[in-house]
Amino acid sequence: MIIDAHAHIFSSLSGFGADGELRPLKNGKAIWSTGEVIQLIPEEYGKTEFPVSSLLKLMDENSVDRAVLLQGGFLGFDNYGVLEAVRAQGDRLRGAFPLDPFCRNAEKILTHLLSEDIDAFKFEASTGCGLMGMHRSFPLDGEMMYRIYERLYGKVRTIAFDLGSPGDESHQTDAIRKIAEDFPSFNIVVCHLSSPRRNQDENLKRELELLRKDNVYFDTAALFWKTREEPYPFETARRYLKYALSIVGAEHLMWGSDAPSTLVHVPLSEQLDYAKGIFTEGEAEWYYHKTAEKVYF
Repeated sequence: MIIDAHAHIFSSLSGFGADGELRPLKNGKAIWSTGEVIQLIPEEYGKTEFPVSSLLKLMDENSVDRAVLLQGGFLGFDNYGVLEAVRAQGDRLRGAFPLDPFCRNAEKILTHLLSEDIDAFKFEASTGCGLMGMHRSFPLDGEMMYRIYERLYGKVRTIAFDLGSPGDESHQTDAIRKIAEDFPSFNIVVCHLSSPRRNQDENLKRELELLRKDNVYFDTAALFWKTREEPYPFETARRYLKYALSIVGAEHLMWGSDAPSTLVHVPLSEQLDYAKGIFTEGEAEWYYHKTAEKVYF
């Protein structure tokens, strides 16, 4: 079995971040409010959308059994779309609700989300397409966020954080350790293996040691993204993955694709295969499905 622990969907693009709105153009392109045009999904998809049907087709073509929907600012929160997808495909999909704590009616939104049958939340904190791109920077272990964690505690199993890359104001690994210690029954997920850039080997090792906790897990979605000028099999990403395996163990690692945007540069087959030879058979079972099954399913 293979579980994609970090995927996305969108039928109506509603991205927002440091560069303002992200709105669709033709042939898989999109435009930021700054005027920058990006190739958001592969051109062959045509219309700039990636609904549940497209995700399921991609999964079937690559023998991926299940997936976790981790929406954020880049494509749009779409909590209702996630809920509909999970209801319709409950045997294959799980999801996490994103929440903007700066909404005036955040408490009302949170109360409604907690009434639904999804037991995971995601906070995309990054300074690009995350909360600290849309708002001023804030402490993830501060009073505002702790009020939310306390509301969630005992009601949801898992909280995922996208911290952005080292050096960003959102990259608060000390705060993640504190949250994990103060809320020990949460599964805490750090997305993208904390998004290390090239030549950050020693920093990554320090962060992995810092976050080596029983209730902290890492997905490795788009681990090659910051080093995408490297050809397959992405030697920097492989090296980083080996560090993670040796420090936190396969039981705390999850494979993820970050589809659909990563498909512009790297086909899913290469995303699945570049870790080949790093894991033993037993470790690969944890990396490709057992950890995600434990955390999300």
